[in-house]
Amino acid sequence: MSLGNFIIMRQELLMIAVVLIVLMAEIFTSQKNRKYISTFTAILYALVTIAGFLPSTTGTLFGGMYVSSGTTALMKNVLNIGILLVIIQSITWLRKIENSEKVSEYYILLISTAIGMNYMISSGHFLMFYIGIELATIPIAALAAFDRMKNNSAEAGIKLILSSALSSGILLYGLSMIYGTTGTLYFSEVSKLFTSNSLQTLGFIFFFAGMAFKISIVPFHLWTADVYEGSPVNITSFLSVISKGAALFIFIIMLFTVFPAIIKTWQNTIYIVSVLTMTIGNLFAIRQQNLKRFLAFSSISQAGYILLGLIGGNELGMASVIYYILVYIFSNLGAFGVVTIISNQTGKENMSDYDGLYHTNPKLSLIMTLALFSLAGIPPVAGFFGKFFLFAAAAQKGFYLLVLIAVLNTIISLFYYLLIVKAMFINKSESPIEKFRSDFPSRLALGICVAGLVVTGFASIIFEAIRNLSFGI
Repeated sequence: MSLGNFIIMRQELLMIAVVLIVLMAEIFTSQKNRKYISTFTAILYALVTIAGFLPSTTGTLFGGMYVSSGTTALMKNVLNIGILLVIIQSITWLRKIENSEKVSEYYILLISTAIGMNYMISSGHFLMFYIGIELATIPIAALAAFDRMKNNSAEAGIKLILSSALSSGILLYGLSMIYGTTGTLYFSEVSKLFTSNSLQTLGFIFFFAGMAFKISIVPFHLWTADVYEGSPVNITSFLSVISKGAALFIFIIMLFTVFPAIIKTWQNTIYIVSVLTMTIGNLFAIRQQNLKRFLAFSSISQAGYILLGLIGGNELGMASVIYYILVYIFSNLGAFGVVTIISNQTGKENMSDYDGLYHTNPKLSLIMTLALFSLAGIPPVAGFFGKFFLFAAAAQKGFYLLVLIAVLNTIISLFYYLLIVKAMFINKSESPIEKFRSDFPSRLALGICVAGLVVTGFASIIFEAIRNLSFGI
């Protein structure tokens, strides 16, 4: 293997370089100038994101343990867009006095998590997959506990690391059964040797349960609301979008390439958990008053919708999942962006605090409404097309009852999303959030989210571009 072959790992190597540069900036930058590290990191990561869209070399490394293809590159690019938005949204929060001394640590942990996600998506071997998933999990647990001035942030970090350890143990137990019955950990070889015998099916169920923790699928979702509420708002948005998106990407790759022999088994499993995830996520979201918990249960229900793309087991389903996660990034980060701005400015995070927001901050209210409408799937916003393609992928395989249940759940979700819109535009408050002007990084992040929703709203162009890629993973 020549040194030139490592260009296949271009994105991961660029991220490692960014981590090292940020570390050097921490060492050699004076205390007075460390406030510029955030802007410097955002610029560096923007260059990494742009580089990801340049033509790339496909192939394998380390004997097939690392695999690069057009689809994996697209998945990484989608995640990079979301990570860049989180980095920009974090700048204002990190300028606070209590956070100003640990800016570099924040970005090093965040980008280290992204590196783990990239290796996880490009894995062609279960060992590489497990290393990637752990590298993606451990730093994010530290970030959940990053706000050391609040006890509930430490609690969130502990709950996340304990639930992740449990899920990793379950996942490894399933992988041990798969390895014991096939004698290999390479995806391509496991798919050839995998049959429907009882031990292998049991191994898959344990593997599915371990992944379900990462995606917050019911009934493996109980950690989600507490961790989301206790974590800093920017980390909550990262968990709800980027972390979940990466887990879904590798999950769909494995279902299509490693476990096609038991497609009926995992379709039946996904059918059940999809109905439970959509329904329970929506019903619990109605009861929430804290917006971070509200968006936590909203993200659980969104995972239920995404499972409709997985259940199809075809090219349309994969393209639908990638497209929907792209739309979901702009929608959810747009909503979280407004929550972050208001939380940084006022410290308020409850739904009742948003009463009369339109009269004092109309632009934030309109952006929040656009993001919520996209999450709800109201036409002609981009989220509508995302749900439409997911439902079409499931309907194409004959899952009409599941699609009907999903449509009914969409109606329920519309009700609780409109509760926030009602609070902002209709409810009156004697002491509404005062009028203020957000800083440039916050406005830039929201501007990108709005532009993303508009561009992805041209569904036929974006979706066809995704679908026309080679799906040979």
